[in-house]
Amino acid sequence: MRKTNIISRCEGIYRQDKLKDSGLSACHHSYILAISHHPGMTQDQLAKHICIDKSGVTRHLSYLEKKGYVERRSDQHDKRAICVYPTQKMLDVLPEVKKIVKDWNNYLTKNIDPEELDCFNRVLDQIAERAKKYIYEKEETDK
Repeated sequence: MRKTNIISRCEGIYRQDKLKDSGLSACHHSYILAISHHPGMTQDQLAKHICIDKSGVTRHLSYLEKKGYVERRSDQHDKRAICVYPTQKMLDVLPEVKKIVKDWNNYLTKNIDPEELDCFNRVLDQIAERAKKYIYEKEETDK
């Protein structure tokens, strides 16, 4: 996990460099991808989707809303739930965010055999699912 954390921190620096002119920070790419692909998801759903605590999601969404990237509205069926929608500004930056992610992945995997990379991705998927399972089980026991 230490090596995974190192890769993640380096990726954050890379994203920060690439996003510096947009007013976005490295952590906002997860929000942009999730909200653009799932418009209308609730803040709670977003927190689960990107594995960030609810207070962190609320703080980042406030920033994104102030900068004009998202719009938050009460859910029509449950007034306590807040739904999040991308604005045109977010949709305009989406292709650049996707390119940043793709370029970073290409940079990291440049000299790795495609079969090895496929195996590595399958193992990472299994590890990620196991990690999410812990979070979901914890939420159930905390209720």
